[in-house]
Amino acid sequence: MGRLVDGVWQTHDGGLTNKKGAFVRKPTVFRNRISADGSTDFPAVAGRYHLYVAAACPWAHRVLITRSMLGLTDVVSMAVADPLMFDQGWVFEDGSAAVPDRIGGVRYLYEVYQRADPQYSGRVSVPVLWDTETKTIVNNESREIMRMFNLEMRGLGSGGPELAPRDRLDEIDAAIDSIFMPINNGVYRAGFAGTQDAHETAVRELFAALDHWEGVLSRQRFMLGDTMTEADLCLFTTLVRFDTVYNCHFKCNLKRLIEYPNLWGFCRDVYQTPGVAQTVDIESIKQHYYRSHESVNPRRLVPLGPTLDFDAPHGRS
Repeated sequence: MGRLVDGVWQTHDGGLTNKKGAFVRKPTVFRNRISADGSTDFPAVAGRYHLYVAAACPWAHRVLITRSMLGLTDVVSMAVADPLMFDQGWVFEDGSAAVPDRIGGVRYLYEVYQRADPQYSGRVSVPVLWDTETKTIVNNESREIMRMFNLEMRGLGSGGPELAPRDRLDEIDAAIDSIFMPINNGVYRAGFAGTQDAHETAVRELFAALDHWEGVLSRQRFMLGDTMTEADLCLFTTLVRFDTVYNCHFKCNLKRLIEYPNLWGFCRDVYQTPGVAQTVDIESIKQHYYRSHESVNPRRLVPLGPTLDFDAPHGRS
């Protein structure tokens, strides 16, 4: 997990925790917008934009699902990183789980950031939405890329559900906000904690939030009612990884996901939604987490299990 400092790649990330041992996620910095009405410097045009993603990453995964569900695969091109991330960060090259960068020809993700800003300092993360015309990064914040696909580029695709109705945006944003710290980021706060207290705090908050949503989903099919929204995708990309990596690798083991009947049913429900299953690469997820995080798993051993049937009837319809 390296970083760029004044445009120069450093193999050390500078530390992930604060003085109390709590994992701190640095904010994303490229926050421009695509617009359907031409009100920004980045108009919604088919073939102009290019995604840099990793199938293993839950933040990139939510963008991958949105792109797939809305039929934007021929509208926004894509390069997929190899699941293994070592001293050079995310790498794009030919491989069974990788798609090389045929637009920009980069091998390392940090080259994309260097091209956008030769003096950039900070994290080098996926997803990245690149503009092939102005040769710069439009945005590297996953939920904002999802929103642009849903509101600004949906008309360029082949259809798909309306995941962000304009009259429900505040409600959707509130739900996404509510799961970010305890669940989406909570598994990382538990796994990368530098002290026992920081780890236990994160785990308790994580499972309190899971308990809450287990109750909500016992009364309704999706987080906000009977229809799927962006919020459900944001929860799903953490849940689909939970028993495979977070429960064991990050020691989030008070319960397994399959012990939550409604959360586990919800996970299978979303997985079986058209456009979702093909974006889920469990083997890449396992390889990335267990082999890339040497500080958490020094021997880089990858477990054989667990065996999970995401195609089992979910019974939630």
